[in-house]
Amino acid sequence: MRKTQPTLAAAGVALLLAGCSMMPVYERPAAPVAPQWPAFGAALPVDASARAAGDLPWQEFVQDARLRDLIERALADNRDLRVAVLAIEQARAQYQIRAADQTPTLNLGVAGSRQPTSSGGTSSTYTAGLTMASWEIDFFGRIASLKEAALAQYLATEEARRAVQTSLIASVANAWLSLQANDELLALTQRTLATREDSLRLIRLRQEQGVASALDLRQAESLVASAQAALAQQQRLRALDANALTLLVGQPLPPERVDTQGMDAPLWADVPAGLPSDLLARRADVRQAEQQLVSANANIGAARAAFFPRISLTASAGTASSALSGLFKGGSWGLTLAPQALLPIFDGGRNQAGLDSALAARDIALAQYEKSIQSAFREVADALAGRAMLGEQVRALQAQVDAEADRLRLAELRYRNGVASSLDVLDAQRSLFAAQQALAQVRLAQRQNQVVLYKALGGGWTAVPSQAAASAPQG
Repeated sequence: MRKTQPTLAAAGVALLLAGCSMMPVYERPAAPVAPQWPAFGAALPVDASARAAGDLPWQEFVQDARLRDLIERALADNRDLRVAVLAIEQARAQYQIRAADQTPTLNLGVAGSRQPTSSGGTSSTYTAGLTMASWEIDFFGRIASLKEAALAQYLATEEARRAVQTSLIASVANAWLSLQANDELLALTQRTLATREDSLRLIRLRQEQGVASALDLRQAESLVASAQAALAQQQRLRALDANALTLLVGQPLPPERVDTQGMDAPLWADVPAGLPSDLLARRADVRQAEQQLVSANANIGAARAAFFPRISLTASAGTASSALSGLFKGGSWGLTLAPQALLPIFDGGRNQAGLDSALAARDIALAQYEKSIQSAFREVADALAGRAMLGEQVRALQAQVDAEADRLRLAELRYRNGVASSLDVLDAQRSLFAAQQALAQVRLAQRQNQVVLYKALGGGWTAVPSQAAASAPQG
C-alpha cells in the first residue's frame, strides 16, 4: 500500500488542477440592428407602465373565451409541440451523458477460471472486486467543454419549444380569424346572391313585357352566376380553414367549436412595441440561436484540448484465490492503480481539422444568431407598419362601402322611376360587393396583424401549468 501513496498524491494534485479550460470566453455579439424602430413604430405613443409582449401571458392577450379554449386544446394535443417537448428530454439525456463523463465508472466483477498445468493437473483462479473503468481526469477541460456544449444545446431545445408554442398560438389565432372572415364573406355572398336573383327575376319579367332588353337579362344572369361561383369558393375556403384549425388543435372539433358568431367584442389586449434590444431577451427563437452559438463556442474548447495530453486513471480493488472457499479470507485482498497520460504526436492533421471545423461552426452559429435578430427586427417593423396604416385602410374602405351602398340605393330608385337602366343597378351591385369583400379582407389583415405583432415581440411562450417545461438540469 505504501508504494501507491505517491501515485495517489499525484492524482490528487491533478484533480485539484482540473478545471483548466481551453474554451473561449463567450461574449454576446452586438445586435446588428438599429436601436429604434422605423418611423411607423416610433410615431406610435409608448406606455412606459405597460407590460412588454414577452411578459404578457397569452391567456391575458387573448380576450375571447372560445379562442382561449381552442389554444389550450392545441397546447395539449398539437403534434409539433409534442415533438418539441420530447426533443427537450432527448437533449437532457445527452447533457446527462456528458455530465457522467466527469465522474468515475465503477463495476463489480466476479470471475473464475480453470486451466491445465504442466504437471497434468488443473489450477483454479477466482476473483471478485470493484473495477474503475478508465476515467479521464479533465485537466485541460475537454469534457467540461463538451458538457457546456450539451447544456447549451439543452437550453436551445427549451427555447425551440417556446418558439414552437409561440408559433402555434399565433397559427391557431390566425386560423380562427380566417375562419371568422370567411364566415363573414360567406354571409355577404349569400345576401348578394339573393339580391342578384331578385334583380334577375325582375329583369326577366320586364324583358318578357318588352321593357328590358336581352342585354339587360344576360348581364343579370352573369352577375348571378358570378355570385354562385363566389359562394362555392367561400364554402370551400371555410372548409379549408376548419380543416387547418383541426390540424393545429390536434383533435376533431365539433361544429360548435368552430362557430365564430358573436365576435364583435375586442379579441386582443394592446401590447407596447418596446425597444429592439428587448428582442434579445424575449424572442424565444433569438434565445435559441444564442444558445446554439454558446454551444458552438464551447466545442472550440474541446477541440483545443485535443492537442494536449489526455490523462486517465484505471483502478481495481478486490480479492483473488485459488479456491472459491478462500476468496474472502484475510490476505487475499489487493489494490491496483494505473494512471496513464496519452499525448498526440502524429494524427495526420485530425486534431487541427477538428479545431478548424469547430471554429467554422462557431462562425456559422454567429451568422445565424445575427440573422435571427435581423429577421425578428424586420417582423416587428412590418407589424408596426401594419398597425399604423391598416386602420387607415379600413376607414377608407368603409367609406367606400358606404358610398357604394348609397350609390346602389340611388340607382335602384332611378331605375324604378324609369330614369336609369338596369345596367346602372347591376354595376352598382357589382361595385358594392367588391368593396365589401375588400373591406372584409383588410379587416382580417388588421386583426391578424395584432397577433403577428404580439408574436414578433416575443409574446406567447409563457407556458400554461399543464405545459410547463421541466427545469434545467443541474451540472
